[in-house]
Amino acid sequence: MSGVNEIRSTFLEYFAKNGHEVVASSPLVPRNDPTLMFTNAGMVQFKNVFTGAEKRPYSRAATAQKCVRAGGKHNDLDNVGYTARHHTFFEMLGNFSFGDYFKERAIELAWNLITKEFDLPKDKLLVTVYHDDDEAAGLWKKIAGFSDSKIIRIPTSDNFWQMGDTGPCGPCSEIFIDQGEALWGGPPGSPEEDGDRFLEFWNLVFMQYEQLEPGKRIGLPKPSIDTGMGLERIAAILQGVHSNYDTDLFRALIEAVAHATGVAPEGERKASHRVIADHLRASSFLVADGVLPSNEGRGYVLRRIMRRAMRHAQLLGARDPLMFRLVPTLVREMGQAYPELVRAEALITETLKLEETRFRKTLERGLAILDEETRSLTKGQNLSGETAFTLYDTYGFPLDLTQDALKPRGIGVDTEGFNAAMERQREKARAAWSGSGEAATETVWFAVKERVGATEFLGYDTETAEGLVLALLKDGQEVKGLEAGETGLVILNQTPFYGESGGQVGDTGIMQGEGARVRVTGTEKKLGDLFVHHVLVEHGTLKLGQSLELIVDHERRSAVRANHSATHLLHEALRQVLGDHVAQKGSLVAPERLRFDFSHPKPLGEEELAEVEAIANRVLLQNEPVVTKLMGVEEAIESGARALFGEKYGDEVRVVSMGRADGNRPFSVELCGGTHVNRTGDIGFVTIVSEGAVAAGVRRIEAMTGDTARRHLEGESRRLKEIAGLLKTPVDEATDRLAALLEDKRKLERELAEARRKLAMGGGAGASEPVRDVGGIKLMARAVSGIEMKDLKSLADEGKKRIGSGVVAIVGVAEDGKAGIVVGVTDDLTGRVDAVSLVRAGAEKLGGKGGGGRRDMAQAGGPDGAQAEAALAAVEAALSTAA
Repeated sequence: MSGVNEIRSTFLEYFAKNGHEVVASSPLVPRNDPTLMFTNAGMVQFKNVFTGAEKRPYSRAATAQKCVRAGGKHNDLDNVGYTARHHTFFEMLGNFSFGDYFKERAIELAWNLITKEFDLPKDKLLVTVYHDDDEAAGLWKKIAGFSDSKIIRIPTSDNFWQMGDTGPCGPCSEIFIDQGEALWGGPPGSPEEDGDRFLEFWNLVFMQYEQLEPGKRIGLPKPSIDTGMGLERIAAILQGVHSNYDTDLFRALIEAVAHATGVAPEGERKASHRVIADHLRASSFLVADGVLPSNEGRGYVLRRIMRRAMRHAQLLGARDPLMFRLVPTLVREMGQAYPELVRAEALITETLKLEETRFRKTLERGLAILDEETRSLTKGQNLSGETAFTLYDTYGFPLDLTQDALKPRGIGVDTEGFNAAMERQREKARAAWSGSGEAATETVWFAVKERVGATEFLGYDTETAEGLVLALLKDGQEVKGLEAGETGLVILNQTPFYGESGGQVGDTGIMQGEGARVRVTGTEKKLGDLFVHHVLVEHGTLKLGQSLELIVDHERRSAVRANHSATHLLHEALRQVLGDHVAQKGSLVAPERLRFDFSHPKPLGEEELAEVEAIANRVLLQNEPVVTKLMGVEEAIESGARALFGEKYGDEVRVVSMGRADGNRPFSVELCGGTHVNRTGDIGFVTIVSEGAVAAGVRRIEAMTGDTARRHLEGESRRLKEIAGLLKTPVDEATDRLAALLEDKRKLERELAEARRKLAMGGGAGASEPVRDVGGIKLMARAVSGIEMKDLKSLADEGKKRIGSGVVAIVGVAEDGKAGIVVGVTDDLTGRVDAVSLVRAGAEKLGGKGGGGRRDMAQAGGPDGAQAEAALAAVEAALSTAA
């Protein structure tokens, strides 16, 4: 029962048998506490339960919680590898009571677990209590049978826990084990308490007060319990070793490092093995929980952890990237307890490989420059701040890495000079932004970002979180608050809201807290990574520094995700059907539909569209996981990933793969920073609803997915049934029936037009004779109605044939009162008579201007059909003059 995995499961099973809900570990990025960089204790996910802001369906819980302490005030990074128990990543076992049991049951549960389940020797155990907690001391005597000498009263804050300056708090009781006289150290509270002999491994917090203000606290109506036991510590105790790095899990990782490097795990390089093993765990779990290396915030801490391990890999003599090769060992050891490691293995592997490849280039270049610049320096001297900044700004060599590399030689860095150089660079950047046009309007965002930093985006992994209000703007100016009914812009330290980019629309949703409710109407990104939320304050006041619960509109986000993933499938399907020339030229991914523009020289046929749609749906139905990797942009494109039109890429990119093609290759691989479904089947269904031209050589398709597509197709089906009903035919025969009716209609229209033409040419035009002599030239003049204007020329041709030699003038009057006039002249008379001159004379009477054609046939029109006879008379008059 001494293996780490067995200890973890025994702990959870024990508390499950004692009425506790076993709750999965929360992510390392806290969703409910924006003041924390990383989850650093088991109670973090239950913070709002303890304060009463959140209700759970259980009153007892037990967890094995992932924790990281590597940034902010909880920073153990520099000690890791050099002590027996410091870690960046560790697991905290805990049991919790939310107003259910209190001190007696908590002590009883703890005592029975460690002495009966874990079989620790009772005579080696001792406890501490807060100095005035007589109740806890009495319970330890009653339950464990401890004498006063085994119950040590501690008057300091070490044995009194507080969530913050205000809020729930209470005394603690820590459980220790005496590891024997062979180790130096004394019991807690003694001058030798920092030694290793007496090891604290479990802390029981009795949450019984609420701190209202300094010096003033009251009793909680429902006292609660929060405990924390380091899994690595209890594993070392149960396995009989004095260092956490000698436990089975760490031994497996360290042996993998030794095997990969050929360097024995003991000896002068022992610390390097330990650093790599510890930092591998922290890096892998952070990546699995959505943190990726960057130069700001959590991503910067991750990069520091990774690069510290990679530096030690180099010290061990590893010539090629090492960290990514250790991931399978970690997944084998911890993947069963934490399945997110298994799901993210590909992303972890690619991220570590990319980071180490880049880091090795940076390290080689930077160390060479550093060696050149410090040859003349001796112990106690400082490297100039300007040089350190050049290393950072030009070569990507971080300040802390410069300091670390120079530390063995006793050389420091002029940090004041470094900071001054950094500020000068910022001044240049500010000046560059204060131009004209669009850049000038963005200067406010430059100032905001410089002050508050980049926004941590949490939305790849969650749709709810908490965030701190860092800046508020109204009408382009920063303000301290927004009142109910006001609109404005909000910048937070972290957010699950996606900012519009890459064709994907920004998220909407709700922010709420401290009596304020705020509607988020849109989200956009400024300067690359500053997320700006457009808001309407529905009630209450929104203030700077306020902590808010952030809730993305789930249904809308889900629809957007489905449409975005469908866009990738359609892109590849279009390439397969139309050819490799297809490239994205633009896109819009909205909740109700997607729009995709692509290069192609001609319209798509119905069969091509059907094939594209069929391919996309076949891949969709594979229900394969959508896999994300982090890669260098050049490497990603070389590997076949497609870059999306209009997207700006940094040195590192997210590569999204989905579906399965022949040969077990991914169906679609694209560079994309958007949000996507977890599996292709989550898209539901995709249907193309339109195809058309956008510009020369650019086509556009629009499509729908999921429930929207279903409703669209249901509407189409309903309309088809209605049409079949009107045709009085089954649905599957409706197309043939409609085609037959349309052909009948066209036939009847042709027959009707022919009959009208014959009727028009066989009757009179008012009281006048149809053909008469004008100056020796025959003139056929008629006014007709019920004839299409396009048929007037054919009537004129027919008239010319009938008279043999002469002029034909026909005015057609339409139903709306407008008129058209045609004049035809037989070929033998075109030398004497011009049809264009005659038609213009007639058009003038119809209220028209001009007219055009040839000497043998001309046409014009006018708005006044009532003047048809006058128009014909005008033609006759013009003819008489010409004749």
